[in-house]
Amino acid sequence: MIWEKIKAEGKREDLDTMCAVMSMLESGLEIEDYSDITADPVYGELIDEEILKKDKTVASVSIYISEDKNENEYISFLKDRFAALGVQAKVFAERLNEEDWADSWKQYYKPVFAGEKIVIVPMWEKFDAKEGQIIVKMDPGMAFGTGTHETTRLCVRLMEKYLKAGDSVLDVGTGSGILSICAEKLGSGNIFACDIDPVAVRVAKENVKDNGCTKIECGVSDLLRDAKMPENGKYDLVIANIVADIIIRMLPDLPPFIKTGGTLILSGIINTSAEDVKKCAENCGFEIVCEIAENDWKGIALIKK
Repeated sequence: MIWEKIKAEGKREDLDTMCAVMSMLESGLEIEDYSDITADPVYGELIDEEILKKDKTVASVSIYISEDKNENEYISFLKDRFAALGVQAKVFAERLNEEDWADSWKQYYKPVFAGEKIVIVPMWEKFDAKEGQIIVKMDPGMAFGTGTHETTRLCVRLMEKYLKAGDSVLDVGTGSGILSICAEKLGSGNIFACDIDPVAVRVAKENVKDNGCTKIECGVSDLLRDAKMPENGKYDLVIANIVADIIIRMLPDLPPFIKTGGTLILSGIINTSAEDVKKCAENCGFEIVCEIAENDWKGIALIKK
């Protein structure tokens, strides 16, 4: 199906007016407003540098109409209405093919060597594995976790080093389920993979099935709130690839979930937050045994004392 994207771009102070006018045509609005984005807030470390550089004085509103509607009438209405209200806004259209729109990103997602053994391969790609390589097939869907991000690779490298055969594993913030699947393919025991986002959990379940994994249970949980405990009492290994501020918030609640001498693998930690995470972890009874880095990101392995 072909869609027309009609976009109005103007001054940030006129955003509410632009939204009101656009909503006369369609109820579903796509809004781009970068005025509140900085590198400082809790989730700032996940924001791409290009977004941080965006002009914060400009905002835009878009609607999508099907090809059977008259694009010129929509544009003419918007231009007339904006002019009458004294709003200086550019109005333009772009044609989009629904299939291309949904799948165009796939051409950029190629096999990723996440560690010494693990290779992350898109579901739609063919890959001839060499001896000793472990293949993880992945379709991230709408969930975080393709293997292309530094934080995922850091976790995989640490798992290859510290995961022991048969270890029970808790994967907090599983996203696409990628780390849990890697853990099972590296020889783990039973795994509980949880995420606050039900969509991520659904995607993770699909990826678990597609990889032929049988030891992974996926469930919805706000961090540890509904995390399932293993039958033998506590986990041998816990993975949390989230963001530093959330890790710090969660750390005091982690000790009851990990065996004494068990391993905690943390990532999603930007360099500038690493010291805060390490200090909090040590205060919560963990000892740092390994710290690795890639670009601006840190991965940390700890042992529960």
